Amino acid sequence: MQVEETPLKDCFIIKPDIFKDKRGLFLESYHKKKFIELTGIEREFVQDNQSISKRGVLRGLHYQIGEFGQTKLVRAIYGKVLDVVVDLRPDSPTFKKSFKIILDDKNLYQLYIPKGFGHGFVTLSETSVFAYKCDQYYYPGYEAGIIYNDPDLAIDWEFPEAEMIISDKDRRQPRFKEVFS
Repeated sequence: MQVEETPLKDCFIIKPDIFKDKRGLFLESYHKKKFIELTGIEREFVQDNQSISKRGVLRGLHYQIGEFGQTKLVRAIYGKVLDVVVDLRPDSPTFKKSFKIILDDKNLYQLYIPKGFGHGFVTLSETSVFAYKCDQYYYPGYEAGIIYNDPDLAIDWEFPEAEMIISDKDRRQPRFKEVFS
């Protein structure tokens, strides 16, 4: 396993060791002891989630607030997504900055997203299967979001907006400046 820093504080790309032969491949998708050794971060993940999305589905930008904020370790099991995170921690040196990465079933990368970050992705392949490990349970009363096309964040989703499939809930999320004024 290799850990690569992103431009955002405390957010990491996790590159697994992949063992390929004529049968296919093998990798450890998570190894707590190695993760701690390489990052210095100890997290206990308590909930695993999975979504299946069609091409053009955009999910995000989501986060949980307060004591129920979630740290996530995310990956594309199948297909290809553009994954986007935004640092929403007001006291962070990378506050309001975003980072994006392609996660797919070819590179098999994962993204470690600390609590206090907004997270979203858009499916670029015909279908994607996306997995999330979370260190906190989901609590509906503590969910929050920022509108995906907020002009103050200026995220290029690298997908035509007219072709995106977006839930009504995600279309109604507030703008960044409404939440962080």
